[in-house]
Amino acid sequence: MKHFRGYHAEWNLGCPGGWEYQRMAQERGKLCWNRIKKISAIDIELNFDHPVLNPVPLFLGMLFRAHQMRFRGEKPFILLVAEQETLDKVTENINVVKYLNQMEGVNAALTSPQQVEEKGDDIIYCGNKVTVIFLDINTNVLLKIAKKHNIEPLMTGIKKGIVVNPRGMEPLGAKGVFEAVTGEFSSRLSPSTVNYTPWTRLFYPRMTKGPDGEMISDLVEWVRDHWEKIILKPVYGYSGKGIFVGAQSESRDEDLQKALKEGSYIVQSFIPKALWAESYPWLDLQDKKVALKQWQTDFRCFIDDTGLIGFLARFGGIPTNVGAGGGGQSVAILKTEIPVNEAVRRINQAIIDLKYSTVREIQQEVDQKGFELGHTYLKGPTPTTLRPRIISQRQLRALQKYSKKLWGDLLKLEKMWQEGKLGDVVQMGEDETEIARMQPWEGSPALVASDGLFSFGADLISDD
Repeated sequence: MKHFRGYHAEWNLGCPGGWEYQRMAQERGKLCWNRIKKISAIDIELNFDHPVLNPVPLFLGMLFRAHQMRFRGEKPFILLVAEQETLDKVTENINVVKYLNQMEGVNAALTSPQQVEEKGDDIIYCGNKVTVIFLDINTNVLLKIAKKHNIEPLMTGIKKGIVVNPRGMEPLGAKGVFEAVTGEFSSRLSPSTVNYTPWTRLFYPRMTKGPDGEMISDLVEWVRDHWEKIILKPVYGYSGKGIFVGAQSESRDEDLQKALKEGSYIVQSFIPKALWAESYPWLDLQDKKVALKQWQTDFRCFIDDTGLIGFLARFGGIPTNVGAGGGGQSVAILKTEIPVNEAVRRINQAIIDLKYSTVREIQQEVDQKGFELGHTYLKGPTPTTLRPRIISQRQLRALQKYSKKLWGDLLKLEKMWQEGKLGDVVQMGEDETEIARMQPWEGSPALVASDGLFSFGADLISDD
């Protein structure tokens, strides 16, 4: 299998995260693999250290390019701005500031919007002139903060264009944009982006075209009749909140009414579970054995102005978010010249063939590493898998091509939004729209996250 199958389920262009969590997952995954390989003597070679498997250095490089665009020759002062209540809780924000401060000639800080100041033409924090702000807050949340605190200096930073990601990107993260991609504007975009986008429509009583080009006279009734083949999502949602999965729901009519009452929902083709699921060796603590367990997976691609810079791999149920009970996993590039599904089969079997006590010992080491790294959620280590998510070198090249095409298509969509052609599908409020127009993106250094439900050949359909 040279390429990958599946769909991107959504794009995050406001404040995408996970880059540091993947670095932690890589360390834990490599530790696990080295122990398994040594004990089992399995003859498969995996690469956990390819630059694209650690997004952090390339993410920092993107911030430096944003600095150089406006302040070439000046000393960088990079400010990471997040909600006050998260400042001592979000490990990746804390760590990235630490990394920046360890670099020669670079200063950085982590703060909240209300602590940013303005002096003359400069944005100031603790007496320092700020050259780049990475804003880990979506615009709608920022507006809520503005009701309680003075954040005008931060708003000035947006107008000056020193905020990454530029606020002009956020309209493209509205899930309704997928309707434009799979509908009216599909011919203007690359076949790659269109083909990886699931059929999507804003959800309200209307006529529209269905997934196969058929005419739908009443979308609400059509959804009712095709309930097990669709998923309903808020246009502006996160962490799996507010999602109704038809195939999992036992309250169809109630869910439909909730979505209609709330408004600003999309309906999307449900991607077959078997296509984005894989089998992983898993410790059965009750029966004290190692057995295969099926997990859903997702595969976030981090993309910036240079191309693909990394991944975030997750597993769990539907959705896979850690907050919904999912976990993170390492990614490894297959160096041995065999198909991905064959490598997965052999690695799975090698782990299952080990003694239960041996595998539990390895799992405890991996969990302890999670504590040491801060790769934790609530009071325990973030769940991870004994086997990494595996891709081939050819698939990596295909992902790199996919990423460049998506970046170019997002620029086309930004222009369409600026021209007023995407207003119906974006559905932003007046205040959010005003802020987005303060700072156009236009291809400047920024981070795009595309969350893919992809198969690399080891999915459950391919296993049949």
